Amino acid sequence: MLDDNKTVFHLVDGDSDDQELTLTLAENLTKDDTIDMEDVAILAQAEGIDPVTTDGDQSDRVRSLVESGVSVKACSNTLAMFDLEESDLVDGVEVVSSGVGELTRLQNDGYAYIST
Repeated sequence: MLDDNKTVFHLVDGDSDDQELTLTLAENLTKDDTIDMEDVAILAQAEGIDPVTTDGDQSDRVRSLVESGVSVKACSNTLAMFDLEESDLVDGVEVVSSGVGELTRLQNDGYAYIST
């Protein structure tokens, strides 16, 4: 069994099917007993911000992922671009200074990068 694995999923597309697929892949990874995951993260940015908002179509799934230990992050630049506040996000979503900066940090820290 592999161990100490880390993966970040990038929610950047506004297409609802792509957003649903990204969340499904993250869920599937957390349920895969053949790989020992140290961390699974989702970074929402640009048009991919909707699922992590309280009124987003996928907010219940995001809430469930947060509750299961998935790190969900939102780009502060995106929040400003869409005139959103931290209070507009699902509880437990962390705001990061910039999406690209966070992706760079995560990949530098050994995270595999998944985008749909």
